[in-house]
Amino acid sequence: MKNYLKNIGFVALVVIAFSACKKDEDAIDTTYPEIDLTIANASPVQCATLVRGEKFTFRAKFTDNVALGSYSLDVHHNFDQHNHTTEVNACAQDAKKTAVKPFLYIKDFSIPTDSKEYVATAEIDIPSDVDAGDYHFLIRLTDKEGWQTIKGVSIKIK
Repeated sequence: MKNYLKNIGFVALVVIAFSACKKDEDAIDTTYPEIDLTIANASPVQCATLVRGEKFTFRAKFTDNVALGSYSLDVHHNFDQHNHTTEVNACAQDAKKTAVKPFLYIKDFSIPTDSKEYVATAEIDIPSDVDAGDYHFLIRLTDKEGWQTIKGVSIKIK
């Protein structure tokens, strides 16, 4: 009887040890972070017009189910009418042209550690001597796990 109880105790310990080692599938983050440009004062939005020689404030809300990581902003010309907008409605485009002095802005930003929600803002200067025309404004949001969401909007610089 003593051997029987010892064997049952040993089997119970082994089962507990292996179940503690099993990965919890619910703890694995497989959800993409979200970019919200519908909040009050979101900027820029699809088809927005920005002005050379002025500043504008980027503003968007970021959310994730576990934790946000970082984001980057990329503004580049669209004089050749390439496309990576993620918005449904299209904007009126100028005729194709060759860039002479296009505006280019690429910058990475951190987000406070373990944030599940964050309203991002960044002040961006548009030089007065850059080419006017069609541009893309890309937002890349990465969560702590490495999942990335990209939102692209078409804008004009006048």
